[in-house]
Amino acid sequence: MFEDRESRERSPAHATALDCLEAGIQAAHPGSVTKSCVSLTGSRLQVGPSAVDDAVETIDLAGYDEIVVVGGGKASVAVAAQLEEILGPRLTGGVVVTDRDKRGDADSTERPSGSEQREETDLDRVEVRYGSHPVPDEAGVAGARELLDLVTAADENTLVVGLITGGGSALLPAPAEGISLSDLQETTDALLAAGATIHEINAVRKHLSALKGGRLAEAATPARVVGLVVSDVVGNDLDVIASGPFVPDPTTYADAADVLNRYDLEVPESVRRRLDRGEAGELAETPKPGDRVFDRVTTHVLADGYTAVDAARNRAEDGGYDAMVLSSRVRGESREAAKTFVAIGEEIAATGEPVSPPAVVVSGGETTVTIRGGGRGGPNQEFALAAAGELAGGDANSIVVAAADTDGFDGPTDAAGGIVDGNAVPRTEAADALADNDAYTALNDRELLLKSGKTGTNVNDLRVLVVEE
Repeated sequence: MFEDRESRERSPAHATALDCLEAGIQAAHPGSVTKSCVSLTGSRLQVGPSAVDDAVETIDLAGYDEIVVVGGGKASVAVAAQLEEILGPRLTGGVVVTDRDKRGDADSTERPSGSEQREETDLDRVEVRYGSHPVPDEAGVAGARELLDLVTAADENTLVVGLITGGGSALLPAPAEGISLSDLQETTDALLAAGATIHEINAVRKHLSALKGGRLAEAATPARVVGLVVSDVVGNDLDVIASGPFVPDPTTYADAADVLNRYDLEVPESVRRRLDRGEAGELAETPKPGDRVFDRVTTHVLADGYTAVDAARNRAEDGGYDAMVLSSRVRGESREAAKTFVAIGEEIAATGEPVSPPAVVVSGGETTVTIRGGGRGGPNQEFALAAAGELAGGDANSIVVAAADTDGFDGPTDAAGGIVDGNAVPRTEAADALADNDAYTALNDRELLLKSGKTGTNVNDLRVLVVEE
């Protein structure tokens, strides 16, 4: 999966860290989890259970004239491909919007070795459209409008299968009336640069959109909707994953305005004006819990960050390591989270607590970066670089830290993350690079970046710490 892996395997500990990362990413592949959670017997479609969701539902397809698949996000194509195989000719059509491989254009067929993902242009009944992530573009707007038109045309005899996966917020922009694409782009840039959490970013996005925050369920009424979710959000908050197009929105225009005020952000006047009008009651709020538009909507989570974390731990145990999951919900500033991760490794090496070496500690979640410099990088690269600074001067091979974004792209770069040890980057050099938010250059110069290309999934960060005897 990872390119030039041989050059990153500088010790058995490095190899173990990479093995665990790859096992976690593969376990969360949306094609695999869809196949295990969705089945068809005769005319009866069963959805669930999954490893993270006990809910089971059976739908008699004989009661529907049309079945359409719609959705967006980095994992949407792989789910749609598997649904085509399961539903066969019963599937009438659909539209999904996904991201481009950042190593090539939208028609790139290059994939990491071992990927189960079908070629994105090989879908038979579902149209695949491409947009930009994390900042939306015109192609995403066009795809979102096409999807919205398809859902709006659905009636009570239509089954809409909604694919809700990470990245869908940016890939399904659909600006609300009075908001332009450039307004969305400028606002998204400002929120990302400020280090806002995904909950805060999506509270704003939902109130600038024609389909987020439950509005796609509203447009689909009176159709029957079943949502299939691959979660990239800590805690699996359904209203936050892809900004919750098919679920109730607990946030308000006032909440969105509060986010902008809290970070003291300069955003387009049209954005401020819309939020002000919404607060004043001049615009309809997003659908809330209890709204009748959700009477025929159900949702199932197929995979999440714990899916990847658990598989990584199992891979370590299979290799003879004493392994533990620290948490699948780590959040906060990347460089600060890295210090705690390294401290746990140091404790294991010194005292054998909380696990005895050889040991592996795995974590997931979503850390963030507050941009203050002019360099390149992403949360997982900053995590790796900060870990390198903390480890600097120690035994080069006794503690190894690897961090990667499971979708294959960490921030606006072509790298998934990085792998480091005590001999990776001198402490002062690591500090200088972090001050300029330039983890990419610091890691790339030393061949410490991890690159995989588009993996086909997205369950956020995955980090592995290996402590040898």
